[in-house]
Amino acid sequence: MTNQPLFAGLVIDEDGRVAETAFVGNEPCYVIDDAGFRRHVPSEQIDRVVLAQLAEMMKGSEDLLSEQAAKMMGQDDPFSKALIEQQLKNVDKQFDALLQQGIPEDMRAYLGMMGFKIIINYRGEVLRVEQPGSSGEDE
Repeated sequence: MTNQPLFAGLVIDEDGRVAETAFVGNEPCYVIDDAGFRRHVPSEQIDRVVLAQLAEMMKGSEDLLSEQAAKMMGQDDPFSKALIEQQLKNVDKQFDALLQQGIPEDMRAYLGMMGFKIIINYRGEVLRVEQPGSSGEDE
């Protein structure tokens, strides 16, 4: 179970409204305004769909991504690059840890400023993920 909605502030409904976050018991949820009715959708349901889409987009580019990440960290030696590449290839195994730890608030703010959005319908189904440098359509 997650501790908090992973993409709080980045989940938008079809009408362009940011989904609020709330807890139902201990379960974090995104709250969607459906003509005045507040639908509470478990955040893990949406977060896992988005993480799976992001992982799918990275497949095949692990080499390039690891090289760039190592350079950004100032550790562009072959061992660091290989370690990062291995982590990227097994990114789906790290989802549970990410869901537990969450994304830091400043990182979510940065993603929002860069244009990252998750568009959902009133049932909480992910319609599309818009991100910087993409067409906004599922590929």
